[in-house]
Amino acid sequence: MLDDMFDYLQGIRQRPVWQPIPDTARAAFRSPMPAQGSTLADVHQQFKQNILPYTIGNIHPGFFGWVQGGGTPVGMLAEMLAAGLNANCGGRDQIPIEVERQLVRWMADLFEFPSDATGLFLTGSSMANMIAVLVARYRALGREVRTHGVPPKRQLVAYASAGAHGCIAQAMDLAGLGSANLRKIPMNAQFQMDTMALETAITADRQAGLQPFFVAATVGTVDVGAIDELPVVAAIAERNGLWFHVDGAYGALAMLAPELKPLLDGIELADSIACDFHKWGQVPYDAGFILVRDGTAHLDTFATRDTYLRRDVRGMAANSPWPTDFGPDLSRGFRALKTWFTFQVFGAERIGQVINETCVLARYLSERVQAQPELELLAPVALNIVCFRYRSEGDVDAFNAALVADLQESGIAAPSVTTVRGHLAIRVAIVNHRTGRQDIDALLDAVLNLGARRLNLLTTESA
Repeated sequence: MLDDMFDYLQGIRQRPVWQPIPDTARAAFRSPMPAQGSTLADVHQQFKQNILPYTIGNIHPGFFGWVQGGGTPVGMLAEMLAAGLNANCGGRDQIPIEVERQLVRWMADLFEFPSDATGLFLTGSSMANMIAVLVARYRALGREVRTHGVPPKRQLVAYASAGAHGCIAQAMDLAGLGSANLRKIPMNAQFQMDTMALETAITADRQAGLQPFFVAATVGTVDVGAIDELPVVAAIAERNGLWFHVDGAYGALAMLAPELKPLLDGIELADSIACDFHKWGQVPYDAGFILVRDGTAHLDTFATRDTYLRRDVRGMAANSPWPTDFGPDLSRGFRALKTWFTFQVFGAERIGQVINETCVLARYLSERVQAQPELELLAPVALNIVCFRYRSEGDVDAFNAALVADLQESGIAAPSVTTVRGHLAIRVAIVNHRTGRQDIDALLDAVLNLGARRLNLLTTESA
């Protein structure tokens, strides 16, 4: 089985990035629960026939949709070892907890946080951002918020760029604060949060009797990869007593690349940082992470003293506080191991080089797009995301949406779409460590060829 996966990874470039799922494959997953078992070989054959060929394709060098990492064989093997251990990393005195703590210390060093900063592995930055909102809520309202909820006369409001990920609004919803109480601040010409508009919004909310408590800056916005002006946002947060959070779901790990690190000046001022090792870090899914400057506030937000989880100074119940004291999960897999293996095997410098190379490739694609009269660049390239469109007559948005579907179904390349200043864009996110110039060239050739074919088809139909 391992050999099959190594063969699959080695030959990935010869396979389609993505392909439509045939009815026969879907039908295989509509059968009832088996009463009797099958041999491992038979089930593995079903995997190879009906599962392996029909994933989304993010390990392929031609995958450019959303921001999804490519994983590595090292991470795959570490995941196997973690599964063999079957450690529940909610707590208790065991070495897997020390591995996670070592990653917390490494991240605290990377982001210049104090040595007593706390951190936690989670499913992804959606959960990490929610943890940040909850800790900020605790700091704003105190311990009673855990027992009595938000006082009716203390409406908390938060702030984020209009380009921020939707999980920030979802975190406000899940924290009982209401998604409508997240102020979506307009963006400037560089797709960064308009900091003057931020200050205006804070002042207006205070005058209205509301309580501003949290601002989220973004490092690598989901649409175009922009980086908010971190030092400015940090200063505004400090003046106004707001929790300064950085959603660095993929962009925060740019700190590992010396060429990109200056773009993140000010991230060390954050109260909390969310990031995903399964994106630019190339760790297999899932491996999200939250880092919190004030470890005491983080602990106080979640810790409980359930007798079932009794602590002690010796035996298995020693070694607290445990990870479960810093988040909502008690049952937790050993996510830290595959991240630890990735850093140990490749080293921070190599990971940083891969991150920087994806940005170099993005600039290369941007230059090629601007050299093609058929194409139009729709946003500046800040990191590794390029947004452009194919010029056409009539409904340009519908044309480009259909073109992206053509690209995906071709199996050559798989970008996604987004909306940039009201225009539908072909969005290319270069994340995979396997991607090279040849894959960028293949993408662009496919865009031009399929675009011309679709344009000719429209011309024929209208004649």
